[in-house]
Amino acid sequence: MKKRDFARLDTMASGLSPAETVFLSSCAAGALSPAVSGGHQRPTIAPRSSTATRLVLAVIVVAVLSGCNSEPAKPAAKPMPKAPELLTGRSGFQKSFIAARGWAADAKPFRIESSPTNEGNGQDGKWAVWRSEFASPSQRAVKPFIWSGSAAPDAPSRGVSPGTEDNYNPSNASTQIFDVAFLKIDSDQAFATAQKHGGDKIVEKDPATIVNYVCDWNHNTNELTWHVIYGASRETAKLTVAVNASTGEFIRVEK
Repeated sequence: MKKRDFARLDTMASGLSPAETVFLSSCAAGALSPAVSGGHQRPTIAPRSSTATRLVLAVIVVAVLSGCNSEPAKPAAKPMPKAPELLTGRSGFQKSFIAARGWAADAKPFRIESSPTNEGNGQDGKWAVWRSEFASPSQRAVKPFIWSGSAAPDAPSRGVSPGTEDNYNPSNASTQIFDVAFLKIDSDQAFATAQKHGGDKIVEKDPATIVNYVCDWNHNTNELTWHVIYGASRETAKLTVAVNASTGEFIRVEK
């Protein structure tokens, strides 16, 4: 140790309070007390001067204060979960349509359907998951694409996910493709029309009623139709109202 280092430590020791001096003196005394080994005492080491004693105390102060002031590292804050994104049927379909055209340049839709989650009830025409199914005449194949904005643990991952490809039969009534230009009315507008034809009474009686949506081509009337379903499925629905997806006009009560 250099002379100036002794001076610094001496200054530190001189600044101790009486209580600190007593406490640290006892520590130092314990550290320098005689040790008993085999019934014999080892001789104590006498301090050479008061300056040396103060130096010992200063070193102990530094060690004690360093231990007291150190704080454990705080854990990193967990990121806040992202809120779900709910879209109308037309908006959810448009996101899937881009991906479908990447799969097949001639891909055309034949069905748009909502998928319920616990993040809404569909009464505003919006859901966090929409399934759109497409057919490609050139590839003779059908393929679903699912858009998800859901944060639910059992829901599809966010974004657009392709489904399993299957064979396409153009004569099948359930896979009649349609031109996207016919889709002018969105699911929220279809809901507003359905409300005027019995839906309002269903919701008034049970405000928690789930409202689902299916959009497909009616080959009998050659029109694109929104089916507004007051219930978890068509089979268990309390009411189903058909609305023209091109004009927004009421067609009929299906159930």
